[in-house]
Amino acid sequence: MNQAEFGTADARELFVRHAKKDGRSVAVLTAVDYGDSCVVEAEVFPVGAHNSKPIQPGPYTFADAQQATAFVTEAVEALMYLGCDIQAQ
Repeated sequence: MNQAEFGTADARELFVRHAKKDGRSVAVLTAVDYGDSCVVEAEVFPVGAHNSKPIQPGPYTFADAQQATAFVTEAVEALMYLGCDIQAQ
């Protein structure tokens, strides 16, 4: 995704969460504030994938940073429950 898709160059990355399990990347979640909305971009690294490129579900658009943060918090909690280590970047 690029900033032109949302019509503003004033995008501000809020945070990145990187989930790993057994040293392997599982997912990367990035929250970006565009002023009038907040978007969570995801990269998911499927187990046993034949290529190294992640799939990119979403993007997930929210009205504000609070909603986006709640979404990422729930996703991170689920990943932790499944045994992933989470790193803030």
